[in-house]
Amino acid sequence: MPEKKQDNFTVTDRRLFTSEGELRKNEEVAEEEHPHAPEASPSATTATGHPDAAKSPDAPRNNQVPPPPTAAEQKEQADAYRKSSKDLDARIELGGHSAKDLEMTFERFLASLYMSAMLQLGLMHEEGGQPRVDLVGARQTIDTISLLAEKTKGNLTLAEQNFLHSVLYELRMAYVEVTNALARPPQATGTEGGSLPR
Repeated sequence: MPEKKQDNFTVTDRRLFTSEGELRKNEEVAEEEHPHAPEASPSATTATGHPDAAKSPDAPRNNQVPPPPTAAEQKEQADAYRKSSKDLDARIELGGHSAKDLEMTFERFLASLYMSAMLQLGLMHEEGGQPRVDLVGARQTIDTISLLAEKTKGNLTLAEQNFLHSVLYELRMAYVEVTNALARPPQATGTEGGSLPR
C-alpha cells in the first residue's frame, strides 16, 4: 500500500511589531522570516522588494518594511487556504446549510462595513449591550468605503455601484446627524427652585 503524502506548509510571521508591541528590528524580521533566503544586493532592491521602488517618491525612507512573500510562498498559502475552505464547506453542507450562502460577495462586504459603521456611530448595538459611539472609527470606516468607491470606479456592476453609493450616502448622513447631536449643548429638563420661563 503506497504511503499517503502529507501536505506541509510554513506559516511566516511578517508582523512589524513584537507581541510586546515594540517595533521589530529589520535584522530580526529577516532572520525569523527567511533564515535561508539568499541575500539580495542593496542596489538591486529596496525594502519593498521591487527594483523600481527606490525611484518612487512614495518609497519607504527606511528598511523597516519586510519583503513581500515570494510567488512560491503565496501559491503555497493560497493552496492551503483553498483546502481549508473546502473542508469547512463540507462541514457546513453536512450541517444542512448551503456553503454558497456564506460566499463573500461585494454587496456582503459592503454590508459588513455598513454594520460596523452603524455600530461605531452608536445607532446599532449588540443584543443585550449598550450603544457605544466611536466617531474616529466610524469616520475611518466611511472613508474606507469612499476609497473603495474611488478605486473600483468602472469595475462594478450597476447593482453593486448603486448599493455602494446608497451605503455611502446613508452613512455620511448618519455621521453628520450624530456629530451634530453630540455638539449640541444638553437641553434643560426642568428648572431649579424657580418658576418656568414664560
